[in-house]
Amino acid sequence: MDSEILISSPIGVLAVLCAVAAFWFAVEQSTQLKFFQYVPPLLFIYATPVFLNNFDVIPHNSPVYGGLSSYALPAFIVLMLIKVNVPAAISIMGKGVLVMLMGTVGVMVGGVVSYVAVHQWLAPDAWKGFGALAGSWIGGTGNMAASAEMLGTPPEQFGLAVLADNVIYIVWLPILLASKNFADRFNRWSKVPEDRLHQMDRASAEAINVERLPEMRDYIYLGAIAIVVTWISSSVAGFLYAWMQNAYPSLQNVLTLSTWRILLITSIALSLSVTRVSQLPSATALGTALIYVFVAGMGARASIEGFAQAPAFLLGAFVWIFIHGAFCLLGARIFRVDVHSAAIASAANIGAAASAPIVAAFHRPSLVPVSILMALIGYALGNYLAPLTGHLARMAVGQPA
Repeated sequence: MDSEILISSPIGVLAVLCAVAAFWFAVEQSTQLKFFQYVPPLLFIYATPVFLNNFDVIPHNSPVYGGLSSYALPAFIVLMLIKVNVPAAISIMGKGVLVMLMGTVGVMVGGVVSYVAVHQWLAPDAWKGFGALAGSWIGGTGNMAASAEMLGTPPEQFGLAVLADNVIYIVWLPILLASKNFADRFNRWSKVPEDRLHQMDRASAEAINVERLPEMRDYIYLGAIAIVVTWISSSVAGFLYAWMQNAYPSLQNVLTLSTWRILLITSIALSLSVTRVSQLPSATALGTALIYVFVAGMGARASIEGFAQAPAFLLGAFVWIFIHGAFCLLGARIFRVDVHSAAIASAANIGAAASAPIVAAFHRPSLVPVSILMALIGYALGNYLAPLTGHLARMAVGQPA
């Protein structure tokens, strides 16, 4: 009961969620521990509210959690996607973008194959957790949150996705970094053109512009854009969902109202990325901040008991990641791409904008700016392909929607 909860008021719960996110980033910043390069604050930002709600510090149910889904989630989707710059990424990385897309295909194929392999040890709705994890591995944490919303992923399954995401990150990031030691042999194997690296360095220097410092009106513009896009998308989604219920009722469990809403938000935001709106500064930073508060809110709804399935879920994730890696290697060979680009391409999928710059800085510092652009391309794809991956995994084992 609410009377037994230490902090039950909506503003108090929101304060706790924001404080949890702020605390872990403050710890990361103040300690400068390398530990956080391998175990990002995201894991602790999710896990801390899990324990707080299970020990009755904050409630399992609060209007705040629904508010985050209704308002914070669409806002960060818009703020992240208006910064997508596909032409710049292609002009610098060339066929490296194709390797990243091969890696994306590997995430989709790996998600289905791994779920088929381990689903008998998981709950019947675990495919929704796999769909959420596919969101993270195609685009990033924002896609994980959006995919979970579209699929109706239970908080416990979302927690397993967060856990698997971070455990795999601990293993996969060192592999991507260590691949630099095999650059010469890898490049000979993939038959990389001799001038490719110099061309990328030159294109990067010419194409990347430093973002200007934000002004007050920029925040007003960003807020207005996020709210208007959310309003339009929510209104249109209601009409489309009602039409679909009458015309194609069998699809209502697949293309839910939330799915229509988020797909529309994604599509409109992407269309704005080719306009002057994309030049507004600080959109990515604001969007990322909202993502972390949203993830904390997901943790606040989860139960510790749901983590009993963790061993099987993690086994599936390990099978999954190596299928992704195989597709990246195949893409590098087919498109004759160097190991630096291949590693950045994989990091842009698996670690998104948080880890792609780390890999780029270690492999080839000149490619740090474009590594973020690569990650944003994945972000643009994630809201479409991750829910599809979840449903393909479900259909592969014959489970209902």
